[in-house]
Amino acid sequence: MEFRLIDRIRELTAQPRDDVRLGIGDDAAVLAVPAGQELVMAIDTMVEGTHFLPGTAPADLGWKALAVNLSDLAAMGATPAWALLALTLPKADAPFVDGFAEGFAQLAQPHRLALVGGDTTGGPFCISVAVHGFVPPGQALTRAGAQVGDEVLVTGTLGDALAGLYALREPPQDDAHQATLRQSLIERLTRPEPRVAAGIALRGLASACVDISDGLLADLGHICSASGVGAELEATQLPRSPALRELHGEDESLQLALSGGDNYELCFTVPPQRLANALAALAEAGCPATRIGRIVEGHDVRVRAADGRPLTVTMKGWEHFA
Repeated sequence: MEFRLIDRIRELTAQPRDDVRLGIGDDAAVLAVPAGQELVMAIDTMVEGTHFLPGTAPADLGWKALAVNLSDLAAMGATPAWALLALTLPKADAPFVDGFAEGFAQLAQPHRLALVGGDTTGGPFCISVAVHGFVPPGQALTRAGAQVGDEVLVTGTLGDALAGLYALREPPQDDAHQATLRQSLIERLTRPEPRVAAGIALRGLASACVDISDGLLADLGHICSASGVGAELEATQLPRSPALRELHGEDESLQLALSGGDNYELCFTVPPQRLANALAALAEAGCPATRIGRIVEGHDVRVRAADGRPLTVTMKGWEHFA
């Protein structure tokens, strides 16, 4: 059964690439790194009950398991190439694997990402994906490099994924309009869009970058820590979707935008003299961004309300071992 599952995954995720010399089927893959490129690697694990709810659709799990890793490549400005998959299941389940592989392939195909190996085993339900990508020498984006005076920006909208989790845990709504809004937030949780094109567009323009997986405040805090700086955010500038604002109101939507995880948007810093070029490059890549603050002296992240006073943050970002 293990090898039948592997064969099924291979069938559904086939992606021809000239740099894959030997893919699924042997003890290890043989891959060719293109000349003049640096290799970027990332790995993430998703555990049932911690990172996704029991009963989540297999196709959504396949999509998201890859998306959270592609988001890490995006934050580094890397172009995706290959992936490895380790799938641990309580029991052999071919229909689940079919659905999972379908969702995985739906996201892999537009990025020309090839699944080149992996493993299936029995045990508590969890999914690990490792991804590999390329970046020109010296052009990888990192968390270090932000300087005092840099602008702080984010792609997309914030807070939708955590609101989607709340929606999943609540009883269904009879009101059709409310149900539509809730579904749009749930889709931001189950089918996040990794900002790969945005990360590539920011090469040579952003001074620092991170993907927002644990919450804006937590992840911008990683940039501040790595760069030895602080940040000051303007609460009124945080981009929030109409669905989030309507369902949660101004104050709660703001807290969700600041601290909600699972967004997989990019938070990055740009020197003022490069801001116009960065915004133009992102617009061309189809991923506009919003300026939300600036880098300042210090070491922490502060948020200012509309009247200029410090804003109290009532929610914490995600912590695995809190």
